[in-house]
Amino acid sequence: MTDQGQLFPGKYFISTVLDALDTKTAMSGGLARVYLMRSAMAGALIGLMYLAYFAVLAAFAGVGSGDLVGMGRIVGALVFGFALVFIYYSKSELLTSNMMIVSIGAYYHRTTPLKSLRILLLCYAGNIVGGLAIAVMVAVSSLGDGAVGDQMNTAVDHKLAYLSEGIAGWSDLFVRAVLCNFMINLAMLLVYNGLIKDDFTKSLAMIVSVFVFAFVGFEHSVANTVVFSIVGLHGGVDVGLALGNIGIVLLGNFVGGGLLIGYYYAYANDDRKYLRKQGRDIGA
Repeated sequence: MTDQGQLFPGKYFISTVLDALDTKTAMSGGLARVYLMRSAMAGALIGLMYLAYFAVLAAFAGVGSGDLVGMGRIVGALVFGFALVFIYYSKSELLTSNMMIVSIGAYYHRTTPLKSLRILLLCYAGNIVGGLAIAVMVAVSSLGDGAVGDQMNTAVDHKLAYLSEGIAGWSDLFVRAVLCNFMINLAMLLVYNGLIKDDFTKSLAMIVSVFVFAFVGFEHSVANTVVFSIVGLHGGVDVGLALGNIGIVLLGNFVGGGLLIGYYYAYANDDRKYLRKQGRDIGA
């Protein structure tokens, strides 16, 4: 008889995600304040690590060599990669990974649309609060001054430029958002699937996934929200374009993490039809 574990190797992953979903559903209901606090911590960590990313870029750009500027992007992306590690091990709540979790829960009917929406909205609200706290600290300090501020302004100008390029820019932004959360939740797939036992390899998977999105230039809804907040409080940002960017990126992130990872692996590891067919064959 064919080994069911070989046919559906992601069953442990699905089980782990559904257990996590039950916890998030309970917290976002009866412990909403605590859930917001855990989400705010994730937003703050994104803000701090993104600030570190721009500081690294500024440091290498200050040397003046083109080769070192490229090296700065590599080092900065690696530094930013630790954001997901800190979020995971501090048990904080990040919107983009929750997109995958609620999608798997929806496939297996372990949640309702209203409960899923509550998780995502509370999580994003907390992420915004945490990121805004970092933005306020940057605004009342010198952390965003000089070359670091220039790097952030350049990044924001680039992100907002997608909205001014019409359909071509919007589709470019959307694809970058899809691939961003595909990478983030691919890392979470590796963390949750039970095959990786040690924390070092789990951390490496998360660092590399974020490195790819930061270095290549993918788009992350929470990271964009945070950097728009920092630049907005520090010097001003076009609110309409920023909201347009976030709207497209949110949709792309959901497709990349919720559908291409979450729903895809939920379907690929659904053994219910197979077991029913096996039962009919045995009965026959």
